[in-house]
Amino acid sequence: MTFDPEYVSQVLSENFEDAKALFLTPLMAIHRAHLVMIADRGIVSREDARTLRDALASISLSEIQATSYDGTCEDLFFFVERLLVRAAGDAVAGRLHVARSRNDIDMTMYRMRQREFIAALVSASLDLRKALTDLASQHRDTVFAAHTHTQPAQVSTIAHYLLAVIEQLERDATRLQAAHVSTNRNPLGACAITGTGFPIDRDLTSDLLGFDGPTGNTYGSIATVDYLLESVSATAVLLAGLGRVVQDLLLWCTMEFGYLRLTDGFVQASSIMPQKRNPVALEHARALGSKALGQATGIVLAVHNTPFGDIVDTEDDLQPLVASMFRDALRATTLVAAAMRGAEFNVAGLEARAGEGGTTTTELADHLVRTHGMPFAAAHGIAARLLAARRERPDAPLGAALGAASGELLGTPLNYTDAEVAEILSPRHFIAVRRTHGGPAPDETARALTASRAALERDRGWLAGIRKGLTSADARLRDRLAAL
Repeated sequence: MTFDPEYVSQVLSENFEDAKALFLTPLMAIHRAHLVMIADRGIVSREDARTLRDALASISLSEIQATSYDGTCEDLFFFVERLLVRAAGDAVAGRLHVARSRNDIDMTMYRMRQREFIAALVSASLDLRKALTDLASQHRDTVFAAHTHTQPAQVSTIAHYLLAVIEQLERDATRLQAAHVSTNRNPLGACAITGTGFPIDRDLTSDLLGFDGPTGNTYGSIATVDYLLESVSATAVLLAGLGRVVQDLLLWCTMEFGYLRLTDGFVQASSIMPQKRNPVALEHARALGSKALGQATGIVLAVHNTPFGDIVDTEDDLQPLVASMFRDALRATTLVAAAMRGAEFNVAGLEARAGEGGTTTTELADHLVRTHGMPFAAAHGIAARLLAARRERPDAPLGAALGAASGELLGTPLNYTDAEVAEILSPRHFIAVRRTHGGPAPDETARALTASRAALERDRGWLAGIRKGLTSADARLRDRLAAL
């Protein structure tokens, strides 16, 4: 078959290069696992199986990688098949293709590569959690003014803020792990779309390729892409959440805020302004995350409203976009983790500004309710009047100001000393009394950090188990090949 030059340059050549980069290794593993299985089931003779094994071993992956597409074959699969024919002869080489199709081979390759992408992103997110957990441990007592609607709201701690991010990343890991479970099923044996009449063993190929088991319905094994969309969606959720955090971190790095300082290795200077210390590593992370999020949207759109079956929209042209999305998501996550490992918070500056703007007046209202049993609306009104009075006369004695504010609303003033009111309104008192589960009190953040460290170790154990399983499967495949 002779392909049109435009089709070659615009599609086939590009797809050949993409396949070499992404799928050559899994393709060869699939060939070997299928060979072991059909030999085990007596579908191919032992003699032919050994010939095929040796032919596969003779193929140089580095030579294939160095080969440019010349238009003489359709794709990487047929290119490798041609090498097999040269090594084993046409009659024997053709036996390897019994009970399978490019369709199930392709879907198996995609899942094998995708599970690697998921595991790599989980690993990067675990490193980020470790960096943030270490920072949070250092800043359980570092108070700062938390914002709502971009305005100073209430006092919290840096540990409390970072734990919110850590818990979000813990949920991201749960979503990615669930996506890995959906992905790590083996389509091999579904053939074109209806399976085969040969007595194949799909459990054996699943075991040799490190899958948890075979997929179910053979039509769905070829047609469905929900497993792909699940991991893409989990990645998109991670990126959206991480992007919001990076936005905060960049704001905190501004001279106006001055909350956060990155180490010199993550900032760049200006070519003209000597005073500049630009936190560009975080800017790059934001850009990479946005790029990956856009690619995730593109993946969903590419498969939207396509026929439910074997269709190129979900295959050759889509897979490089999947790889690029995971790569950029990995880069963004890794970069934030690296930047935050040595980041320093301006502890004194944070505390100095923590109580500005009335961030502790909620506690005054709460105190009045707890101590005097008044309705919260009344306590809120007194606290608001005190805040207004302090704005008009910042030097006014606190006790007198509270007495005046309460007298206006209650008819009888409440008697507090200046020191008592100052203590109630102090940022550290605000934090100390907020012992709610998940709250900012140091004892509570200590408990939360212990739980997050345990969750981190569990997730590291999951990842280690996934990697060990693939290594063991590869060893089993090598042993079974050698035993042919």
